[in-house]
Amino acid sequence: LKQIDVSNGQVFGVNSEDSIFTRYGNNWVQLPGALKHVTVGPAGVWGVNKNNLIYKLVGGGWEQVQGQLKQIDAGGNQFVAGVNMLDNIYCLNRDPTVTTLGGAASIPWNLLTGALKYYSCGPYSCWGVNAADQIFVMKGVTPDSCMGSNTWQQVPGALSMIEVSTDGRVYGVNSAGNVYRRDGVSVANPAGTDWIDLTMCVKSKHVSYDLGVLWVISKEDNILACR
Repeated sequence: LKQIDVSNGQVFGVNSEDSIFTRYGNNWVQLPGALKHVTVGPAGVWGVNKNNLIYKLVGGGWEQVQGQLKQIDAGGNQFVAGVNMLDNIYCLNRDPTVTTLGGAASIPWNLLTGALKYYSCGPYSCWGVNAADQIFVMKGVTPDSCMGSNTWQQVPGALSMIEVSTDGRVYGVNSAGNVYRRDGVSVANPAGTDWIDLTMCVKSKHVSYDLGVLWVISKEDNILACR
């Protein structure tokens, strides 16, 4: 796989050919369709394809949702967020996220200030990285106010991608392929305190955490589940 996302015991991923897979027991099961990025979370299962078109899994099939994003995240409390080809940042509040069945319906995407290449949300905060690998956190995020404070707090460090888990933990990978966990993250202190370098046996390009397991995609597209 080239990208993976895990939440509430569900595992979804895509490979270099944009084929979509989900984990069923100890096996990978291919789903119909083609996506370059897939996400699973409280907001459901969403993805984007090579043309940056957005899809939501509805009743076992992919339904196109209005808009364009290059990366999307369903980890928020029943809302989705993501970034487009120009690194513009968008989020969609809970009601339209949950109720949309795709199709021609107009979608009320909220545009945030700033520019990010990757954006991921958890229960009470969202984290992102920009083109220069600088790290930012957005506080005050709620299901019905996904933009939060709309004021970015920069966090020291440099990462090429970052993921917030369903329980609020924050993991990321830097350009050298090293994996980091953010320590001290809580409702009271969403930005946390320190980056902890997780010594891995492989160079990594993507991580996602759920239920005590850190899923890692190596630079060679191998999959590791670290407990």
